[in-house]
Amino acid sequence: MMGGKAVLTGQHFMNGDDACAEGALAAGCRYFGGYPITPSTEIAERLARRLPEVGGVYMQMEDELGSIASILGASAAGARAMTATSGPGFSLMMENLGLGVMLELPCVIVNIQRGSPSTGLPTMAGQSEVMQARWGSHGDYGIVAYAPSSPQEIFDLTILAFNVADRYRVPVIVLGDEVIGHMVERVTIPPADQIPRWERKRPAHPPEFYVHERFKSFRADEDNLVPPLAHAGEGYRVHFTGLTHDEIGYPEMSAETHHELVTRLVNKIRHNAPDIIRTESLYLDDAQIVVISYGCTARSARRAVLDARAAGIPVGLLRLISIWPFPETLIQELAQTAETFIVAEMNLGQIRLEVERCVRRPVRGIHHAGGAMIHPEPILDAIREAAGLR
Repeated sequence: MMGGKAVLTGQHFMNGDDACAEGALAAGCRYFGGYPITPSTEIAERLARRLPEVGGVYMQMEDELGSIASILGASAAGARAMTATSGPGFSLMMENLGLGVMLELPCVIVNIQRGSPSTGLPTMAGQSEVMQARWGSHGDYGIVAYAPSSPQEIFDLTILAFNVADRYRVPVIVLGDEVIGHMVERVTIPPADQIPRWERKRPAHPPEFYVHERFKSFRADEDNLVPPLAHAGEGYRVHFTGLTHDEIGYPEMSAETHHELVTRLVNKIRHNAPDIIRTESLYLDDAQIVVISYGCTARSARRAVLDARAAGIPVGLLRLISIWPFPETLIQELAQTAETFIVAEMNLGQIRLEVERCVRRPVRGIHHAGGAMIHPEPILDAIREAAGLR
């Protein structure tokens, strides 16, 4: 309990946006910098009311550029910090997403996707920013993105996002969608002592230890490639720059330093992918047909798979909980026994191309550009066709 009311516990009926906000509070988020945009605005509205109740700070910024810049500053000072946005706002955050990656500042960015591109369909659902989440900022880097499929899961994944961000010193994206953001379901919030908390790697010695030798903010351990983080204001001499930098944090303009730094930023996610990746499997042990889906579309895919199984069709579902890093090893293993892959997603085939890369064969896609949730029927029709029943 901090500054008044404790974080909520027990069972509640709430929409996904509110559940995301409560997940942030349960995770220890104490700073939110944001700018309202449909369909994520309810996150900001709830945190504007709730953060002061737990001793936190809500700051409405002038735009999305300032929003993500402010959470990077709060993170550098030691706070667990988050922003939330959608569509065009996510695009505006891309430059400073790259800055967060380069500075290795843990934070959480929630994107409640809507119909895109441009202004698109502000009040209707989409899933078309999955590739932007991976490649939206310039340069090579590793990133983490989770896709919830229920209000309960957006609560849980927001907590996980903060923990992963702190453990690996990386911005983490919660890649929701309008359906999940506005869907109302039961959400169970456990007591505070049951909420997992993974702390940041901290300096091994107090500030006075580094009087004669500068603290190296970017010297990474060889085990997980993540350097310790000293917070601004603690007495350590720290330097942050978006330029290529040495282990102290000072600019170092050489190809060798750049290659070493950027390779580590990529590999700290790639090498730790087995601990970051989350998936859910249904009937995959004997599946000859595999349906892959995520977010709200996975709810329809699950219904289709259950109906097909009831009809005796050997189909299974792989639900992607983590979109990035992509679970390519698991999909490659499934390709050893499964004959057909079907990807259902509310875009025109972004993850389908990733699956094709992994299985090295054509993949059937069930796609919709956005604005309407994909129903189970077209997914079930594709399953029947793959089974030779149409």
